[in-house]
Amino acid sequence: MDSFELNKIAGAVLFTLLVYIGIQNLGDSLFSVDEPNPNAFVVEGVIEEGAVGEIAVAEVVETPISELLLTASAEKGANVAKKCTACHNFVKDAPHKIGPNLYAVVNRDIASASDFGYSAALSGLEGNWSAEALNGFLKNPKSYAAGTSMAFAGLRKESDRADIIAYLTSLKD
Repeated sequence: MDSFELNKIAGAVLFTLLVYIGIQNLGDSLFSVDEPNPNAFVVEGVIEEGAVGEIAVAEVVETPISELLLTASAEKGANVAKKCTACHNFVKDAPHKIGPNLYAVVNRDIASASDFGYSAALSGLEGNWSAEALNGFLKNPKSYAAGTSMAFAGLRKESDRADIIAYLTSLKD
């Protein structure tokens, strides 16, 4: 290989780099890119640092579950409950799975299903599974009963919670 061939190869590499840099600079001159605004997206429930005494975001007002149950659908609740079938049964006298059988759970005492080993968090709760209690638990089980062994993150939509409570209410003798 003679020096002329090496010059052609070096020239081709340099020309390619020159074209690449030229196209990049041309693109930068044609399109201006602004720096992103760090405050462009406000996360609900987070108060900005330094905003002492001020509320930086609007507070979310929840509709009471009793109002939502007026328009809730047990059929839609049955579809939402399909997420729960991996851990719970909804059939009368069916055995427990990872979680207790939820047949006739509405207005039943909390942690009262026979022959099921509840976590200390649920065993320590007083009362029964009213619509309000179910709503709170289904919204966020970990915050409702801190230390519960239920791994489910919760249902965010109020309508989904109302529908599943309507479905659970329909499961009784």
